[in-house]
Amino acid sequence: MRLDDLVRYLDNYLRTSEVGDEPQALNGLQVENGGEVQNVAVAVDACQAVIDQAAERGADLLLVHHGLFWSGLEPVVGRHYRRVAALIRHGIALYSAHIPLDRHPEVGNNVVLARRLGMEVRGWFGEHRGSPLGTWGEMDVPREALAARLGEILGSPPRLIAGGPERVRRVGIITGSGGSMIAQARDAGLDSFITGEGKHSSYFDAEELGVNVFYGGHYATETLGVRALAEHIAERFQLPWSFVDHPTGL
Repeated sequence: MRLDDLVRYLDNYLRTSEVGDEPQALNGLQVENGGEVQNVAVAVDACQAVIDQAAERGADLLLVHHGLFWSGLEPVVGRHYRRVAALIRHGIALYSAHIPLDRHPEVGNNVVLARRLGMEVRGWFGEHRGSPLGTWGEMDVPREALAARLGEILGSPPRLIAGGPERVRRVGIITGSGGSMIAQARDAGLDSFITGEGKHSSYFDAEELGVNVFYGGHYATETLGVRALAEHIAERFQLPWSFVDHPTGL
């Protein structure tokens, strides 16, 4: 299909022009190709290893959560040049969706993880650039059981900071780097909070604010949205896709 048609659909579906994000995120099409898409690769990060694997698979569109320009305006030299040059040389367009993918109500990282946990989303919390970022729902399970289920979904056991009650009932989710939002989880009336990672001091936030915090890994918690988005466009446009897994362990 035509690249511009798919980009137009994605921009509208993800609301890239409406959802607040860091300026360096540059949500949307970051690098174009010759104008056609026949094979899609999806990944968390637009790093060199992922770009090289996408090329080996014959992809002509790479759809990622973290794009190329997080350092802001910089010369196209060194590794920045090598990434861009590889995309152009292999005819791979690059599309990035950061916060618009995190908080999307159907294929977002937060909603998909809630769905995988068997938790119905009841609401939103956690203000980020004018919009709520996280989802929350209700469960009634021991916190160790929730940790075990998270480990099954994400592929490795989460780090649990047992600051809240032994039995979890109101659980919030902000994938990625949400450790600074423990207070917002508490203020939303949540007793447990699932995210990817946080600072050293977030241990004391959890302990002193009375919230169970589950750190599942920044990378692991953000593999869900790009997969769900790929499945969505594959169903709608009959485009083959594959996931390029390049875990950081962080």
